[in-house]
Amino acid sequence: MRVRLAHSPDPDDAFMFYGLACGAVDPGPYRFEHVLEDIQTLNERAQRGEYEVTALSIHAYPYVHDKYALTSCGSSMGDNYGPMVVVRNPLTIEQLRGRMIAIPGLMTTAYLTLQLLLGKDAFVPKVVMFDQIPDEVAAGRVDAGLLIHEGQLTYPKFGLHLVVDLGVWWQQHTGLPLPLGGNAIRRDLGPEHCRAIARLIRASIEYGLSHRAEAVKYALQFGRGLDGQLADRFVGMYVNEWTLDYGDRGRDAVRRLLADGAAAGLVPAVGELDFVE
Repeated sequence: MRVRLAHSPDPDDAFMFYGLACGAVDPGPYRFEHVLEDIQTLNERAQRGEYEVTALSIHAYPYVHDKYALTSCGSSMGDNYGPMVVVRNPLTIEQLRGRMIAIPGLMTTAYLTLQLLLGKDAFVPKVVMFDQIPDEVAAGRVDAGLLIHEGQLTYPKFGLHLVVDLGVWWQQHTGLPLPLGGNAIRRDLGPEHCRAIARLIRASIEYGLSHRAEAVKYALQFGRGLDGQLADRFVGMYVNEWTLDYGDRGRDAVRRLLADGAAAGLVPAVGELDFVE
């Protein structure tokens, strides 16, 4: 059975799927095809139900929950860290209001969280490919930039200043980690296939974590501007115990983020969330 595993070309996702990509995890009756696309594209494709398994932003989930269920493994959770707003010249959070801010996509969780912080329509978003945002800020083409992925570690190279870490703000605001992304599986595969594929994804994550050095070496080829040490640090931030299973606290974090987003008029209400175990 052909199953497309769609994920972003980033070190954490590459690390997560290393066990399947290198053949260490027996795929059983499935033939997995790895599809690499940026997260905004994956969010858009998920709305059309294009891939059997896809990484997506938690922000996007309310728009696709009729087609996809979240798997209990595969989350990217920021535990007191997360997307960052950076500027060329120091600003306060209040001074971000009314400014043009480069964002990595309208469906990213980073954008949703920034809206929760500043308020709906409180700034002017400009969609920029995530890996180009530091350059846009450094060149003065935008007032600020919202960084995801490895930009959270490499922005000092561009001479940029941190205004706010949204993962820290969310933790202070709610006491919960910030659920940035997850894996989702198409419901029309049926419960048996959904559970079996979720088990294989978890096995791939476990393999990477137990063979960390070789998995980081594999993931490094997907890290823009990262050396081995930074790649290992980045992977550790987003592939960890949360990735093996959301746990009760992680599930609460997803529910809280989407509930706050719905209350602010930023996403549709989704009702009860289900997770494929």
